[in-house]
Amino acid sequence: MITQEQIMETLSTCYDPEIPVNIVDLGLIYEVKIDPTADKPDAGKVHVRMTLTAPGCPEGPMMQAQTQEKLRSLPGVADAVVELVWEPQWTPDRMSEAARLELGMA
Repeated sequence: MITQEQIMETLSTCYDPEIPVNIVDLGLIYEVKIDPTADKPDAGKVHVRMTLTAPGCPEGPMMQAQTQEKLRSLPGVADAVVELVWEPQWTPDRMSEAARLELGMA
């Protein structure tokens, strides 16, 4: 079965096209759930709740689709759903220290 660590590692390969930092370090991932599936005991359904840096981001649907595609391609993932949420609102405080350094904000 897929692990939370494997999922976060994969999500770290997804980037906001307007900011050269991955979506994990940007703090855009709010929640990851893995539910076992009855028909595939070695696979799970992954549900990710994520946000964007701004609600009007024109790249939002593309980022959502890219995230979902990468998750679905992982061994041990039977299906993946990526939900865009707006609560709580994203702020730069959610970024990792590595992201702040990369963007010159530290």
